[in-house]
Amino acid sequence: MGKTRRWHWLGTAGFAFTLAALTGCQTWVTEAGVTLPSGHYLEHPAQYIPPSPAFPLQRELTSMEAGGVIAGAAAGAGQPAQFPAPQPPPPPPVP
Repeated sequence: MGKTRRWHWLGTAGFAFTLAALTGCQTWVTEAGVTLPSGHYLEHPAQYIPPSPAFPLQRELTSMEAGGVIAGAAAGAGQPAQFPAPQPPPPPPVP
């Protein structure tokens, strides 16, 4: 019975050691309160993320331009509003 427990303990210890070795090494810095990655993060290839378009809903923009919704707003965009000139006051009544 003693050998069975010993093998069970050694198997558990071996499994724990293998699991610890496969998970990698992260360093906890108590002064800063952060977890730093292992040195293997530099071995990964860089990822390219393309920039987002100026207006992400391209189909909606196209349909609005085709329907003329934006055409009227774009015609006067960036220009001050044109108001009619004020009318002079009416002449005073003659007694």
